[in-house]
Amino acid sequence: MKSLKNLFFLLIFVGLIAAGVFYFRDTKAPQLSLIPGSVPISKKTKLLLSLNDAGTGIKNVQVMVIQGNNRLPLLKRDFPPQTGVVDLELDLSVLKLQEGALQIEVNATDQAIYHLGKGNTTQQLFTMTYDTRAPIISILSKAHNFTHGGSGLVTFGLNEEVKTAGVKFGNYFFPAFQQESGNYACLLAYPYNVKESDFVPRVIAVDLAGNERQLGIYYRANKKKFRQRKINISDRFLAQKIPEFEDLAPDVDNPLDIFLYVNRDIRQQNRDKIAGLSSKTASIPRWDGAFLRQPKAATLAQFADYRTYYYKGKQIDKQVHLGQDLASVAQAEIIAENSGEVIWAEYLGIYGLCVIIDHGLGLQSLYAHMSQLDVQSGDTVTRGQVIGRSGATGMAGGDHLHFGMFVSGVPVQPIEWWDAHWLQDNIDSKL
Repeated sequence: MKSLKNLFFLLIFVGLIAAGVFYFRDTKAPQLSLIPGSVPISKKTKLLLSLNDAGTGIKNVQVMVIQGNNRLPLLKRDFPPQTGVVDLELDLSVLKLQEGALQIEVNATDQAIYHLGKGNTTQQLFTMTYDTRAPIISILSKAHNFTHGGSGLVTFGLNEEVKTAGVKFGNYFFPAFQQESGNYACLLAYPYNVKESDFVPRVIAVDLAGNERQLGIYYRANKKKFRQRKINISDRFLAQKIPEFEDLAPDVDNPLDIFLYVNRDIRQQNRDKIAGLSSKTASIPRWDGAFLRQPKAATLAQFADYRTYYYKGKQIDKQVHLGQDLASVAQAEIIAENSGEVIWAEYLGIYGLCVIIDHGLGLQSLYAHMSQLDVQSGDTVTRGQVIGRSGATGMAGGDHLHFGMFVSGVPVQPIEWWDAHWLQDNIDSKL
């Protein structure tokens, strides 16, 4: 009898322990996050609410929007047992909200029996600003003259802080940079390969809440006809240049096929690399007056020459030459054509040993085919400073300098930037 009584108390004791373990097995409330957090939002903003409960799982969630004295229900959801992770998209467009501050209140409860069966609850408030008004754009620059393949500048003001501002047309976007005055300056290009009908530049601004406004500008687009050129590829040229590129085409054996691979694929890769470097730019102009043309150098090729390549009388390729080829004497001193910071000083495929200098506002200059570099990445250079010597590295048939200019990674006509009158009328006077 005594043993039965002891067993009875033992079972009660074990049961109490088991009940205690069960009751206290989940005492942690669910975790939650809201993306974006406490930032300006608009009716277009999609809010992502993430819930996580590693214990008994999420039981329910309720979301309220509080604005002034109004509490507006946005979402209420129950979940089946063992729902550990939940992602919910909150759509504010279903509510009639006023401009200004608001709070989003989230209450999430788990499936635990803790707190006498009520479970663990997390409550969190997110304070935001509701903004549905697009930025106001004020165009400041007056005359906008663009030549096919050339550059231009637009300046404008905005009435609020933005996350994106610039000029766009088609698939092109040129970022604007805020200046000390508070206004914005945007260098842009009229790309050589864009038809006049597709060149319709518009200023675009997107504020912190995601509201977007676009505004057209008054402009004039001038046509320009680019030259057509024939380039004969000889066996002598292939024998001279192909050994330099064999490592870039390890799966190709024939010299002509290596040339074609480099002239097409590597050329595009190199241009993509240069376009990627455009983000390494200063937000203010670094140039000092007109760019200096290399002294006593003859022009061998021009910007946007359309080249057709022939081998033994047969057409084998077509490419566009996007720079000015300049030559004087072998291993001539090469100068920085304007002030800026060196952002590239090493080998780059078809350009061989080359230097790229950033001049601010997305403007960058390229010095290619060099035999010697006297600067390195990170150096600050001044207008007229010697940066190396000319050569024939890369896809060059002889000693010369390939000089290129880029606006936010888009190649542009260098001769404009050599012209002090053009620079004053179209760029510097607006700054």
